Amino acid sequence: MNIASEHQQRIHVDALVIGGGQAGLAAAHALKNAGVGYLVVDAGAAVGDSWRRRYDALTLFTPRSVSGLPGMPLAGDPDGYATKDEFAEYLAQYAVEGGYPLETGTRITAMRHDGGLFEAAAEGGSTYATRAVIVATGGFQKPLVPSISTRFPPSVQQIHVSDFRNTTSVPEGPVLVVGDGASGRDAALALSGSHRVLLAKGRPRKLFPERILGRSTWWWAERLGLLRASSDSLLGRRMRRVDPFPNRSNDDPALVRKGVAVKPRLVAVDGANAVFEDGSREAVKAVVWATGYRDDLRWIDIARAFGTDGGILHQEGISPVPGLFFVGRPWQRNRASGLIAGVGDDAAFIVESLRRSLPEGA
Repeated sequence: MNIASEHQQRIHVDALVIGGGQAGLAAAHALKNAGVGYLVVDAGAAVGDSWRRRYDALTLFTPRSVSGLPGMPLAGDPDGYATKDEFAEYLAQYAVEGGYPLETGTRITAMRHDGGLFEAAAEGGSTYATRAVIVATGGFQKPLVPSISTRFPPSVQQIHVSDFRNTTSVPEGPVLVVGDGASGRDAALALSGSHRVLLAKGRPRKLFPERILGRSTWWWAERLGLLRASSDSLLGRRMRRVDPFPNRSNDDPALVRKGVAVKPRLVAVDGANAVFEDGSREAVKAVVWATGYRDDLRWIDIARAFGTDGGILHQEGISPVPGLFFVGRPWQRNRASGLIAGVGDDAAFIVESLRRSLPEGA
């Protein structure tokens, strides 16, 4: 690899990977195999920190059998689900065993492109000059909280699920969890033993069983090609519309058995009272917003990288800006792209395109 320092704060590298989670490490693996010089930078203090900071009860969405990165399986029960701390340690070990050049504590705050080189500026003052960039920060980075949140009075504590850890994250009294995706259901279950919990549902949800005919549903999905369904295929369009996730004893009946009050959509706020679509209302002491995330890629100061709607432009992870690539975005190439199961294949695809884009001898 060829990293040379022009002076203390300006670093030259053939390819820069921004983000050192599973997508960034998969990209590092592919770059190393392709013989391309590169550097991975990550904002976290240590590899895996983005997982360590999540709520205590979190486990992976997919079983260990499809949750390993290229060249290193995830140890343990193949049909079981790794905890967030287990997976964080797996990523740290993967980085060490791979010997990937990686800088932690490096947050990129701005990136420009002069037609030849990209220049990425870090929070601490360093800059990185490079001919190619792989953005591996994931599909969604900024917590999304709906505007209705402003109607609750200051006496009602509000946090996004990204800041939720355990039962100590909220005060005593009734807690409203808004959003019934996987994280919202996890938060509701985690709180159900210590609080009165209300879960406000959103759009219709489809939960699929963990096992079919004695095998993991993910085993079937992989072998039937469901994970490789492209976003514009008939199957892919249907999967995007339904957005199913596994039922791991967190469907509505299971929630009710644990004492969670499953409510329809939150439509209004009246003082400390949450008002639901069916007209019912209840005073709450805290709200956990499990309402998703949105892109926060404003640090990419390259107009051609964005569409008229402000969204990032790419075709299977390849930007119209020469030398700019993405890994780890939902539905980047197929259903698996936003999962750990897909980042290895996507990274290999992207790195092959990147390698061809570099001048001979790079």
